[in-house]
Amino acid sequence: MDDWKTDHKLKEKEAYIRTARPLLVRGALFCDGTEHYVIPNEVDPGMTVRFRFRTARENVDAVILVTQDARIPMRVVEQTDFFDYYEAEHKMGKEILFYYFEITSGMMTFFYNCFGLSTEVIQDYAFRLAPGFHVPKWAEGAVMYQIMTDRFRRGNVDNDVADREYYYIDDYCRHVSDWYQYPEESKDFAHFYGGDLPGVIQKLDYLSDLGVEVIYFNPIFVSPSSHKYDTQDYDFIDPHLAVIKEDGGSVLSDGDHDNRHASKYQQRVISRKNLEAANECFIELVSEAHKRGIRVILDGVFNHCGSFNKWLDHECIYETNDTYEKGAYISADSPYRDFFDFRDKSKWPYNDTYDGWWGYNTLPKLNYEGSQKLCSYILNIGRKWVSPPYNADGWRLDVAADLGHSIEFNHMFWKDFRKAVKEANPEALILAENYGNSSEWLAGDEWDTVMNYDAFMEPLTWFLTGMEKHSDEYREDLYGNACFLENSMRHYMSAFLTPSLFCAMNELSNHDHSRFLTRTNKKAGRASKLGPKAAEEDVNVRVFMEAVVIQMTWPGAPTIYYGDEAGLCGFTDPDNRRTYPWGRENQLLIDFHREMIRIHKENPALKYGSLKLLKSDYQIFAYGRFQKDSKLVIAVNNRNETAELNLPVWQLEVTDEETLEQIMCTANGTFTTEPSSFDIDKGMVQIMLDPQTAIVLRVC
Repeated sequence: MDDWKTDHKLKEKEAYIRTARPLLVRGALFCDGTEHYVIPNEVDPGMTVRFRFRTARENVDAVILVTQDARIPMRVVEQTDFFDYYEAEHKMGKEILFYYFEITSGMMTFFYNCFGLSTEVIQDYAFRLAPGFHVPKWAEGAVMYQIMTDRFRRGNVDNDVADREYYYIDDYCRHVSDWYQYPEESKDFAHFYGGDLPGVIQKLDYLSDLGVEVIYFNPIFVSPSSHKYDTQDYDFIDPHLAVIKEDGGSVLSDGDHDNRHASKYQQRVISRKNLEAANECFIELVSEAHKRGIRVILDGVFNHCGSFNKWLDHECIYETNDTYEKGAYISADSPYRDFFDFRDKSKWPYNDTYDGWWGYNTLPKLNYEGSQKLCSYILNIGRKWVSPPYNADGWRLDVAADLGHSIEFNHMFWKDFRKAVKEANPEALILAENYGNSSEWLAGDEWDTVMNYDAFMEPLTWFLTGMEKHSDEYREDLYGNACFLENSMRHYMSAFLTPSLFCAMNELSNHDHSRFLTRTNKKAGRASKLGPKAAEEDVNVRVFMEAVVIQMTWPGAPTIYYGDEAGLCGFTDPDNRRTYPWGRENQLLIDFHREMIRIHKENPALKYGSLKLLKSDYQIFAYGRFQKDSKLVIAVNNRNETAELNLPVWQLEVTDEETLEQIMCTANGTFTTEPSSFDIDKGMVQIMLDPQTAIVLRVC
């Protein structure tokens, strides 16, 4: 009985202590997947991992690491003047580890996951750690530059597509002699401006000086279109983008556009000498890029090919050429018949009943489930271009979630693709195009990462401009809506493994969407409706500069769409595919990009550091990026009036003894890197920001 009384009194005392504790300091609670909180943060099966969790000093009663099969009490292993750091160890198995933290404070229990603090367990937001998953270290935070080759730089006039060289989708192809001509809305795919790989080689020093670390090329394999998302031959670079060693015939004359007789006009493209010379040109480009420390990523369009493709030969380009086997459109006995899904198995020759992507017969969908030979071929293509002598540094995968006829096959194929590519080149990056939650492909055994539409481009565009990413719609309710921005970012970032997040492609613009600078004018529509000049009118450079500051300081790989840095405008496809404005560049914006890239590269926290949101309000957004020896504060005022911000920088582990120094400030359509100091008082810093201004501060 006495023992019971003693035990009862002890429990009462413990309950009193818990209820007497100070209120939970929520802003102090922190953990993420960076190397300070998951040690190491890329693991293999059987490794012991140390997990850390941060609280305010002596502010909680207990922290428990909760996994799918264990509850592991954590202990304080480090204290600072303000923080306690709890730690626990866990041995990794072979499967993905899901985990979150349970925090007890007084009579309350809280849970911390990758979305943040919660009063309930939310399994969908559990942290994840995938054993055996490694991304190339060079890709984390890498500054990328996307090039649509035909529109970047004309370096070799002798390789140009000639006027009326061939007939495609009810029109003759055309060489555009005026480099600055706006793209035509309906026929841009058949219009060639003459940009090429020699032109890119000529501008590698420009890209290097800008600070670019990776070039991502839109498709450059043989194709009859200027955009080249309709591959004709995966084994060769298009000679029109490289070099023409021998000519192959005259151009088409009026009325002579039956492509069943077009082979004589296509000899320039399918000439073995020209194809081999084109591949040699690519080898030279990669070599020259690598000399400057620039990596090269290729665009793999493997879901579908083009009707010109040698496997199908719908345009009868290869039919009379003895070098090539018969295409599946031509003959039922074609070795490629199973590469495509034909609805009518009896209609040969010239069987046009094949399945087309989204119903387009010029984009025949590849039938992977029906052909192991096709699967093997594409896996070999994946290996080929990341291996010597080509030495590309990775793949961007077009419409990757659409490949195959079922989701089960899709996953199986990308697992095989990853294995093939990584065996050929362990340092190759596999980056996919996908919209929505990509977590099922980002489990460590398929893609490395994705183009970051949902956790970057879309929410940031809504917040800063109120515009949809195609410029098709303006929404006042999302303009300046920091709650929507923050929740969208948190939600979609939770789909990423941390290494995937750090190399996610953070774009403001690309070949599928309107230019960001155009979105700042809030004109909803397209060039066909508003006219291309409208894309350049009433743009707001101040807002664009705010976006670039966020792009260069947010977790991921900031990716510039060619010409954005020079002030290029454009509505959505094809107006967004204007040529780089050589000789008409906005030099201020180029200088600004160069400085922001320098800041991004010089501060390790911007590549590998933790992210902590500090303030979100109407048209206001502020956050920190921090590591032990690298801490930065980024704040944006998108209002039309001056804003006073009081930011809790103590949450970044910044002390009053430290000083924040301005290293970038945008205002009134220009920028400055002149230093200016900000004192810290009781863990807070006060900043006055001019209208539509962004600032970057660094702890010194």
